[in-house]
Amino acid sequence: MLVRDAQTGATAALEALFRRHRPRVTALAFTLMGRNGDVEDLVQDTFAQALQSLDKLKEPAAFGSWLTTIVVGTANKTFRRRHLLMRLGLWSHHPEEMERLAARTASPEIAAELRAVSAVVNGLQSESRIALLLRRVEGMRLEDIASKMKLSLSTVKRRLGAAEQILDATR
Repeated sequence: MLVRDAQTGATAALEALFRRHRPRVTALAFTLMGRNGDVEDLVQDTFAQALQSLDKLKEPAAFGSWLTTIVVGTANKTFRRRHLLMRLGLWSHHPEEMERLAARTASPEIAAELRAVSAVVNGLQSESRIALLLRRVEGMRLEDIASKMKLSLSTVKRRLGAAEQILDATR
């Protein structure tokens, strides 16, 4: 009912959908992007895109899943744009301060391992990175990852396999 009301332009319904789904969208954006500034941009872009194409959603019950697909697609576009800008020398990647993410009680060895894993994950191609994070962090099934990424199951398996190999080689 809420989605149908939002599709008719009811502001209260749009706000309610935003409040209800923002925590999940933010959590997924953080999983994929890893940096707070990027997370907020991805959340805003996701909701802006959802608002623009809400009339295209045929099954209101699928709103949450549809929103997840938008997050994944928008993150993938962001990674591809960054890659292009890096190749052109217009964007430089600064490694995240993993110390902020590690527990204060974590040993220096664990913090160093977290930095190393983060560097490897950040260096993966966008589709491999997204597939790996959706599988390992979000615990999604391969079929769901394929659906969210709008890729075939075999492509997701290849991307995930490549990411796993690279990650295993760094251990």
